[in-house]
Amino acid sequence: MYLMIDHYDSFVYNLVCYMRECGAEVEIVRSGDADLVQIEALARSGALEGIVISPGPKGPDDCPLSQELVRRMAGQIPILGVCLGHQIIGRVFGAAVQRGQRPMHGKISLIHNSRQGLFRGLPAFYRVTRYHSLVVSEQNLPNELEVDARTGDGVIMGFHHKELPIFGVQFHPEAVLTEYGHELLYNFIQISREISGRKASGKYAQAAIADNAGKASGAEKEEIRS
Repeated sequence: MYLMIDHYDSFVYNLVCYMRECGAEVEIVRSGDADLVQIEALARSGALEGIVISPGPKGPDDCPLSQELVRRMAGQIPILGVCLGHQIIGRVFGAAVQRGQRPMHGKISLIHNSRQGLFRGLPAFYRVTRYHSLVVSEQNLPNELEVDARTGDGVIMGFHHKELPIFGVQFHPEAVLTEYGHELLYNFIQISREISGRKASGKYAQAAIADNAGKASGAEKEEIRS
């Protein structure tokens, strides 16, 4: 089972739907109602496979309970942060979160990624949808965090912890115009189940996922401009 920590965002149910389509059982917990003791007990029981920290309308410093959840669960359970969740993870490990050059509301950007971790089997370049005004700064980025994806102008779009199964993406994989959103979420599920010794299943759990590099449709050569 996966817990979705909901920061009262309209995208949460799309994110849950995508994960369920990837074969995951997902329970939603509102961020203000999260019981850290119960979540820790669930993790110890072996029933909890992973935690997703959702997008939301606020900043990471407005979410102390979610920050504490990341601190307590780090190293125990795989964690994925999406948009605000990405920023929360960055703050927990000491990264600066600051305003971007301009707000992004439905902005389509081309990202360049490492093709590892969450991005394994995906094209090196593809398009994603962004809804954010804050960004994790690469200046003085903690050594524990390694950047996995950037936009053409260098904004961090994804990272992972070097030692722990903790990942963040600034973009919205569940947005309809984001390419390979199911596949990225499937990769998180697969990583979680590799750790727990279980096998991922569902619509997107197939070896063909590795063939997605052929679907880039020339994205490697094309920049999306506002």
